Amino acid sequence: MTQRATFTLQAEAFAFLKAVAGNNRSAYINRLLKEEKQRQLEASLLRANQEEAESETYQEELSAWDETLSDSLEP
Repeated sequence: MTQRATFTLQAEAFAFLKAVAGNNRSAYINRLLKEEKQRQLEASLLRANQEEAESETYQEELSAWDETLSDSLEP
């Protein structure tokens, strides 16, 4: 499903959009927004991983779980 949006651009930004997107400005803007969404998701995941790595409590809990990995398992 597609949605329409109306927004205002400064003349310089619009000239750039016309130059790089050609006749399909919607497709160009859609691609830019999808790329930005992916970039923000990756940044959010990286931040979460860094917070986990720096969390002493999380590291202790992870260590406790690591010890249980081989419980009752035969090689």
